Amino acid sequence: MNQSQTFGVQFVIRHKSKKSQMAGIYLRLTVNGKRIEISTKLFCPIYLWDNDKERVKADKDYSNRQINAHIDENRAKINSIYQELRMRDEMISITSIKNRFLGIKEEGHTLQRLVDYHYRSQEHTLNAATLKHYKSTHRYLNLFLNERKKSNDIYLKQINYGFLTDFEAFLRAYQPTESGQRTLGHNTVMKHLSRFRTLMNLAIKLGWMEHYPFKAYKLSYKQSDRKYLSKEELSRIEAKQFRMDRLQLTKDLFIFSCYTGLAYSDIALLNSHHITIGIDGNNWIFTQRKKTDNAVRIPLLPVAHYLIDKYKDHPRSLHHGTLFPKISNQKLNGYLKEIADLCEVDKNLTFHMARHTFATTVTLSNGVPIETVSKILGHNRIATTQIYARVVENKVSEDMHQLQVKLTEKKNKDKKASI
Repeated sequence: MNQSQTFGVQFVIRHKSKKSQMAGIYLRLTVNGKRIEISTKLFCPIYLWDNDKERVKADKDYSNRQINAHIDENRAKINSIYQELRMRDEMISITSIKNRFLGIKEEGHTLQRLVDYHYRSQEHTLNAATLKHYKSTHRYLNLFLNERKKSNDIYLKQINYGFLTDFEAFLRAYQPTESGQRTLGHNTVMKHLSRFRTLMNLAIKLGWMEHYPFKAYKLSYKQSDRKYLSKEELSRIEAKQFRMDRLQLTKDLFIFSCYTGLAYSDIALLNSHHITIGIDGNNWIFTQRKKTDNAVRIPLLPVAHYLIDKYKDHPRSLHHGTLFPKISNQKLNGYLKEIADLCEVDKNLTFHMARHTFATTVTLSNGVPIETVSKILGHNRIATTQIYARVVENKVSEDMHQLQVKLTEKKNKDKKASI
């Protein structure tokens, strides 16, 4: 690791006072192109300093031997520190050498200190859901340190490529201790490593680390199969009416998402000010995605418009100043399991599935261009939309059928023209 380090020592003088001929002698240390000067607390007449030999010249009126002896001692000490660091295969930096030379105890920055700093600095910047994800990654890091490193903390300088591969292996092999928890899938493992990489980038920016462990470490994601409702399944849920208010509200919110593409976190924040007359003279939703802050403009389809009118005067909507009564996402997903059973939908129904359904069954399958879908979903890149919104098989079949019809018509026209 240290073979590529560059190291240099030079003694120079600094004459700062015009009233005195005495100049201070400084040790100039250079490591990897970075330079720093350290005062030796030694002085000599400016006219007796030999720049080439980096020593004080002999003079009958001035004793130079003691000063030169101290210079030699300092040179030997700094070289000894450098060799010691090399022998121990530690990261050599201009700060670590300087601190050892001056006898300053170096309290290296630790991972737990970095985690605490990240939380304090981002507590009011990141949304609650994102902070929750980081806390989950922190928990796995603590489990890894306790189990594999037999410690509750580690110096940042000790985190290297090997640490990353060990942490990844730990995540892949992790067996949950609580009922209901699942083992970590490939993409989940990559998400934890991605958040850990964010922490390492922060440490680099803060100057707490000089090496970047992720330099040769690449994250890879597998394209997952996005679940969505078919046209028949969506129609079945739409047609179902529930006597229990909680199930009816859950169903209506889910259907609203199916026809707008909005995540529940965005729906929950909607109020009357988000309903605006669009370029076509009809009502649109103008809002920003909570997750990304990307602006979205959504023309209101009749189903979505009806649901807004249905709930705008609901007591809980009026109390919170929102378009819909508020309900926790956790309860929503729990109630959706009941709705799936009652509507005979054999899928793990979650609220986010509505967003996938909007992208596939409601829009792409009905010929809406992917560029338009991407804009409504608030994506920055078409590639992101292609992951969320795939063209279902029946749409492919319809497109190929239309192509066959056109080719047959063209062939018949050519035959008639040739007669």
